[in-house]
This record gives sequence, structure tokens and C-alpha cells, in this order.
Amino acid sequence: MACNPEILKQVPLFALLDDEESAVLAGQVELKTFAPRQRIYKMGDAGDKAYVMVSGIVRVTTVDEDGQEVIVDEPAVGEFFGFASMLEKTPHQTDAIAIVETTCLEVDRHDISTLLERKPMAGMDMLTVLGRQFHAAQQLVRVRANRNANEVIEKEATFAERIADMVAGFGGSWTFIITFGVVLITYTATNIILGRSAWDPYPYILLNLFLSMLAAIQAPVIMMSQNRQDTKDRLRSELDFEVNRRAASDIQGLARKINLLGDKIGDVEDLLRQKHAGTSTSSSNPVLL
Repeated sequence: MACNPEILKQVPLFALLDDEESAVLAGQVELKTFAPRQRIYKMGDAGDKAYVMVSGIVRVTTVDEDGQEVIVDEPAVGEFFGFASMLEKTPHQTDAIAIVETTCLEVDRHDISTLLERKPMAGMDMLTVLGRQFHAAQQLVRVRANRNANEVIEKEATFAERIADMVAGFGGSWTFIITFGVVLITYTATNIILGRSAWDPYPYILLNLFLSMLAAIQAPVIMMSQNRQDTKDRLRSELDFEVNRRAASDIQGLARKINLLGDKIGDVEDLLRQKHAGTSTSSSNPVLL
């Protein structure tokens, strides 16, 4: 559907355009309406189109390596989404879904080139949009970094490993030490008081047998606990590595996109300077009649 120039003036990115420029851009872009829950684009689609929010709600999501859906952005009115893929001419790396009935402007690289030629300062607005996406990516990394490693470990633990953790936790607590001490004192004191009728007189052979059996059981339990601790440390290290890798990848990707847009703005400014220089030269050399 053709776009009304008045709609462009309601978009902050195009608010600085004059009537003539708005009319030219309105003739190039297309106004599209999406129904609730309609997919605007999906991951892997060709990124030759980008969209500007006019009204409604759009949710931009991706899927992490754990198969979980992660919300990347919920663009406000006047903000781009799918803009980076359009600039790089790469497939979309996110999914965009209209949550309610949504109206968007569909633009491509040619539309952006025309806009920058006529209004170079609009490039600063686009850089602002990319800056917001950069901050959103940083926030996403921080949120993903807050994943509780202990919860992941507990979720993946088997029944036997849970029992080993409980036994090792009790065996290394003050509760066990105090209880064990009370039992030993009571046992030996009772046998001393009973004298010749004691069931385990000094040197407490039966007690030594129980202690030997307890030590034999505790040794492998302690080793299992140490192995579990090694597993927990390794999992925490892997989670830290994944977070750092995602952060580095996101920062490098956004840096490339910002540099690409900066180069594009620079080319447009050079072209405008050349046109201005040519106009000045023509006006300073009038044709002789």
C-alpha cells in the first residue's frame, strides 16, 4: 500500500524532511499492515528489507544455543528493526512477530540511499537506532550472564548424584560432628557404667568395627563429592565462556554494522560536497555572450 507523506512526519526518523523530500520518500517506501501474531520475517529470510514502526507492537526474538527463545528488542514507534541485515545484505538473524495489529514502513537500501543524499543528518538518527540496539545486546548478555549455574547443575543431576551430595553435605557439617561425638561419649560411658555386663567392654572392639565400616563408606562418598565439585566448576567455566563469547560476537557484529553505516554516510557527504563544489565553480564562471 502506498504511503501517505503525513505518516512519514509522524516517524521521528523522517520528521526533519521537508514536504518535497517526504513526497519523494513516500513514493518509494511501502506501508504494510500485519495481523496479530503474524510473522513479519523469520530467521534465515533474505535481509533485503527493513521496517520502521508506525503503530502496534512488534517483538524481535532469537534462539540461543540452549534452544531457548530470547527477546532481543521491542521497537518503539519510529525505530527500525531488521535494519542491520538490510545494510549487510545478509539473512535475518532474528524473528519478528506482530503481537497486535501493527503498521510498518517497509524500506530497502535504495530508499536509505535516497534519504541520505537528500538529508545526510538523518544518518545520525539511524546511528542512534543502532546504538540502542547495541545497548539492548549488552543488556541481553548481562541477563544471560545471570543464569544460575547451581540451577543448571541441579537440573542435570541424577538421583544417585543427589544422594551423594546430601550424604557428603551432612558428613561435612557441624551437625554430624556434634551428633557423632555425642553418640561416642554415650556409647563408651554406658559400657563403662555397666562394667562386666557391658556388651562391648574396653577396648570397644565392636565400636572399632563400626568406625572402620563408617570410614570405609565415607571415603568413596568424599571422592564422589569431590568429583561433583569438579563437575560444577567445569560447568560454571563453560557458562562463563559462552557468555564471554556471545558478548564478543555481538560487539563485533554491531561494530561492523556501525562502521558500514558510517562509511555510507561518509560517501553521501563526499558526493554532496562534490556537487556543491561543481555548483560553485559554474556560478563563478558565467558564460560570455
